[in-house]
Amino acid sequence: MHALRNKLIGVAAILMAVGYANSALAAPLTVYTALEDDEIADYMTAAKKAMPDVQFNVLRLSTGDLAARAIAEMNNPRADVIWGFAVTNMLDPRIHGSLAKYEPAAAKALADKYKGKDGTWFAATGYMNAFCINTERAKAKNLPIPTSWDDLTNPVYKGELVMPNPASSGVGWLQVAALIQGRGEEGWKYIGELNKNIAQYTSSGSKPCKMARSGEYAIGISFAFPAVQAIQEGFPLKMVIPPKWEGYELEATSILSSTKNMKDARRFVDWTLSPEAAALYGKYKEIVTIPGVPPAERMLKAGLPQDVGSVLYPINFEKSAAERAEILKRWQQVTAK
Repeated sequence: MHALRNKLIGVAAILMAVGYANSALAAPLTVYTALEDDEIADYMTAAKKAMPDVQFNVLRLSTGDLAARAIAEMNNPRADVIWGFAVTNMLDPRIHGSLAKYEPAAAKALADKYKGKDGTWFAATGYMNAFCINTERAKAKNLPIPTSWDDLTNPVYKGELVMPNPASSGVGWLQVAALIQGRGEEGWKYIGELNKNIAQYTSSGSKPCKMARSGEYAIGISFAFPAVQAIQEGFPLKMVIPPKWEGYELEATSILSSTKNMKDARRFVDWTLSPEAAALYGKYKEIVTIPGVPPAERMLKAGLPQDVGSVLYPINFEKSAAERAEILKRWQQVTAK
């Protein structure tokens, strides 16, 4: 009996040692993302429950900073997966060329416009432009509530507008891209007029809405989620979705071809299209591309259209990516003060 017991203990010890060895050998999965901090925390809690054997290293950067890092690391990649990153930036040839071809089974249900033709990326979510208007400050300063992009060039708003810098913020970029694609050369004249009213350009896409929320400025040109969040929390904020040239961006996910942990990378990107993940997206996203996921009720109550797709300007993302450097250079010239 003692001999059998000792033998069983010995086998158990060997199995435990093998398990620890495998755990030690398993490479952590490094994920770069431009998603917001609060949603990352929520998603990763669920992802870790679904994949308890995977060690995740998640680095959150603004869209511009993530792009710069990915390009700088091109010859020595540090990440395995790029998750929730503006598709315009993902299509930059310097980044696009480093992506692996992998299409999760669930991605087959996505509309073609929400995934790459070459199978290197897909987008489960996206975000869209919104004006965040502090109604109390607007009333105190006798400012009308703007309902369109053209309204924002009214001189009464001078010094009361805040907007993200398109060079560093994906939100800032989507707004400029839609205006230029939608209005052509006239769009540059418009941006010059709008610039006269801008108090400052921020590096973060959500910051203008937060600044309006606190009453620092009357209007923050931002995106829908922080506006919805502020309204739900009781701030004196009104969200306006402009009826024309409504910019939007897709949040693309890809695996880097250089990954040494392809198995877990595929498991993770598969999870981002799972029903469990889709159920979480409604808490944070105004655009969810997964079929059958309706807008969250709180989004609708805050002013999001029932049919979001009907108000979005049909941006050509390939064209947007190809012209990005030229547009940003001209934007700097037009907005220089």
